[in-house]
Amino acid sequence: VQLVESGGGSVQPGGSLRLSCTASGFSLRYYTIGWFRQAPGNEREGLSCIHYDDESTEYADSVKDRFTVSRDIAKNTVYLQMNSLKPEDTAVYYCATDGGLCPTTTSQGYWGQGTQVTVSS
Repeated sequence: VQLVESGGGSVQPGGSLRLSCTASGFSLRYYTIGWFRQAPGNEREGLSCIHYDDESTEYADSVKDRFTVSRDIAKNTVYLQMNSLKPEDTAVYYCATDGGLCPTTTSQGYWGQGTQVTVSS
């Protein structure tokens, strides 16, 4: 069982990035996926979650209206589209799953290795 994030990079303020979280060893059809980030010196922050059964989504206030989570079952991949990026969005971004419920920052489920996002002019 593995989650692999990709799509991070450097972008100017106001720019966009799309992160991918690809699962292997299990089907995202049956697992809820959450997105998190952690900046240096900060605690890990929950950003978004997409439920496995009805694809309903949840967002933290800090990213609501700027970030969109979606999934492609055929590719076994969950995406995080990030628009209007700000310097304070700079962090390592992770995806995780803890079964059917939205994972939390302390979930003992499966985590990806993270992908760096840097927003700077």
